[in-house]
Amino acid sequence: MSTRQTLILDAHWRTVDELFSEKMRRALDQTFDVVWGKNESMPAAQLEKSLETADILISSSPVINEQVLADAPRLHTVVEVAGAFPDTIDYVACEKRKIEVLSCSPGFQDSVAEMALAMALAGSRGLVTEHELFRNGNEHWLNDNAKTDFSLHGVNVGFIGYGAIARATHRLLKPFNVRVMAYDPWLSTEVASDSDITLCSLDQLLQSNRCVFVTAAPTRSNYQLINASRIEQLADASLLIVISRAHLIDFEAVVDAAQSGRIRVAIDVFPEEPLSASHRARNIKNMIFSPHRAAAVSGGRQLIGQMILHDLKAKHIGSPARQLQRPPQQLDEIAGIGDADQVGSIAVDRDG
Repeated sequence: MSTRQTLILDAHWRTVDELFSEKMRRALDQTFDVVWGKNESMPAAQLEKSLETADILISSSPVINEQVLADAPRLHTVVEVAGAFPDTIDYVACEKRKIEVLSCSPGFQDSVAEMALAMALAGSRGLVTEHELFRNGNEHWLNDNAKTDFSLHGVNVGFIGYGAIARATHRLLKPFNVRVMAYDPWLSTEVASDSDITLCSLDQLLQSNRCVFVTAAPTRSNYQLINASRIEQLADASLLIVISRAHLIDFEAVVDAAQSGRIRVAIDVFPEEPLSASHRARNIKNMIFSPHRAAAVSGGRQLIGQMILHDLKAKHIGSPARQLQRPPQQLDEIAGIGDADQVGSIAVDRDG
């Protein structure tokens, strides 16, 4: 009889190789008795039976309630791999049972930060706008008077939410000597100081920064945090980059602001995906679109697998070190909203 721990790998709708390289998958199989591990959903009856002897559950849509916990006496770790803490987990019951719940959201940080930087460069320098004008023979040769263009060097940059995605993006921006402000109600002043950022109110952030990144995770209290009145606080010719969740913005108000020509917008996430083929946003020249693909690059999500292996090893040896994300202390803030590729931290940062 095996003395190894049993790990249920039920990652669908994600694929196994999306999360784990061949080397990481071998390490997983060598360390644990892996149950399922296929690129399709585990049948409910088999999942229920397997939980009776499971120590670890890795799932894209874990359902953990008191009844499940009663039937899973050995379970000690649940890892969600969608990218946000779902509201299908009874976090209080897990805490009472000392079951650790972890989110994969930090595993998106490298690929999403890369896309955020690309959007910042393209948006600030008008690259996409001039590209489209060039196709039609209307390009502006040697023109440095575009109202919405600016250099990133030494610019004021604001992050709405300063979690994993924001921090990774900040690291990529350091060569530009940007001055960084952040709005994050749950970020400590010590962390802010160590990260060389200035904490501020949301109003101050919107009014003071030329380039603003929306990098917060969805919570119950930040739905459409960036609404029409707040968008009005952005200075003319600002660049608004939405890289976390459309939950954070009033999308139609953002479209209005871009359509007016007052600001430029770069966006990777939308309130409805795919966006309607007839939506007016598609015809607005002052918007840069990415169809929810900030993390959609070959190997772009395999950092998740690395973090899972790291944290399971750390737990095995009794180390408290974790690379994945623990639930926030403010459990009532968990929004549990669908696919979260673009997330940072749950505390107004996702999957991010």
